[in-house]
Amino acid sequence: MSRFSFEVHAKQGRARTGRIDTPRGEIRTPAFMPVGTAATVKAMLPESVRATGADILLGNTYHLMLRPTAERIARLGGLHTFMGWERPILTDSGGFQVMSLADLRKLTEEGVSFKSHIDGSKHMLSPERSMEIQKLLGSDIVMCFDECTPYPAEKDVAATSMRLSMRWAQRSRDAFGDRPGHALFGIQQGSTFEDLRGESSEALRKIGFDGYAIGGLAVGEGQEEMFKVLDYAPGLLPEDKPRYLMGVGKPDDIVGAVQRGVDMFDCVLPSRSGRTGQALTRMGAVNIRNARHADDPRPLDPECSCPTCTGWSRAYLHHVNKAQEIIASMLLTWHNLHYYQELMQGLRDAIAAGTLDDFVAAFHARRAEGDMPPL
Repeated sequence: MSRFSFEVHAKQGRARTGRIDTPRGEIRTPAFMPVGTAATVKAMLPESVRATGADILLGNTYHLMLRPTAERIARLGGLHTFMGWERPILTDSGGFQVMSLADLRKLTEEGVSFKSHIDGSKHMLSPERSMEIQKLLGSDIVMCFDECTPYPAEKDVAATSMRLSMRWAQRSRDAFGDRPGHALFGIQQGSTFEDLRGESSEALRKIGFDGYAIGGLAVGEGQEEMFKVLDYAPGLLPEDKPRYLMGVGKPDDIVGAVQRGVDMFDCVLPSRSGRTGQALTRMGAVNIRNARHADDPRPLDPECSCPTCTGWSRAYLHHVNKAQEIIASMLLTWHNLHYYQELMQGLRDAIAAGTLDDFVAAFHARRAEGDMPPL
């Protein structure tokens, strides 16, 4: 079995484009990973997700360990077989979801004990258990177990949280072992404090990982503060490894992060928006529930080549959404995921051609113009 590898093909400023190679296929970077929380990208078939241009999906350790359980998935052939997606899968460690349970969980040096949000059953998630679950799932890219520091946080709180995550990172590395063809990513923490993120990065470098994530952002700090952190955080991580910004984000978040040296992204936004009547387009967000679309025969985006835009009108999308038909979620999610992958391809092409500045200027100009006026 071949090993996981990464190479940079071109750079412009801090932005870079390249390729991650895995035994299950290549991942073109910068890459956006659709989120398949419970072993499915909601309202999409796996082949439809692939048709949008996605090279890799994200699965969720917390949700899958509770239902249907990692052990059951392993007995049924692993997550790839179980969900019908044979290309790479990254699984998060479960840390973020567990931390969001508030008074349903208890944090100790050992790990986090918590009650299931489904049935109240008691569970324990530690670095070792997280690695075991992700191995049972058969994840291609495994995330080390960490504590996602809340925002805002006083510096001493952020430091304590980050240092716990670094101890857990070492335990995750030890428990992961040597698994050719599979990768383990460390997670940089430190909230909005540059020196803490520097300390975290140095600890992760010493442990040694196949890739590195930037954690603790997109947790309420806003884009301006996030970009301040991203002005330095990616540069603290190894140049020859992929850099993954967890949980981001909106199209303009992604563009700004790519300019600052990030290679990988995930976010529930395109699929969640698709289920709530919002189309994400090159003109910005479009609320298909708005009455102005009821008689509009035009596509969502005349420049988009997705099946939704080439096959159905705004009037139809408005109708099926108002009627609460399942196809409304399917068609809007398909469009949104296609747009995200089209954006990533545009970024990759622009970096390779040395025209990223022009691409970014055109991206912001088109969004400033806004949606097409009604007929």
